Amino acid sequence: MLPGCGSVYYAINVNAAEAKLEQAREMGAEKAAPYEYYYAKEHLHEARVHASEASYGDAANMAETAETYAQKAIDKVSSTKRGTDEPDRDKEKDKEESGWEK
Repeated sequence: MLPGCGSVYYAINVNAAEAKLEQAREMGAEKAAPYEYYYAKEHLHEARVHASEASYGDAANMAETAETYAQKAIDKVSSTKRGTDEPDRDKEKDKEESGWEK
C-alpha cells in the first residue's frame, strides 16, 4: 500500500461495514443473530479506535471483519425469515450424497 493510502482504504472499509451493520440491525439481527451482529459491532468499534490512533492498517482489517460478520448476520436473519436453516439443509444434502447421516 502506498504511503498515505491507509486512511482511504480504512474509510472505504469502515463505510461498507457501517452500511452492512445498519442493514443487519434493521433486519432484526440483534435478536435473530446476536453473536454475528455484536461481533461485527465490536470490530467496527475497534476499527474506529485504531483509526483514532492512526493505525489505519489494523483499523481496515477490523472494519473488514466487521463487514464479514455483519453479512453473516444478514444471511442468518434472511435464512430464518425464509424458514430455512442452512446447516440443516447442508446436513440433508450430505446424507443424500453419502447415504449416511453426519
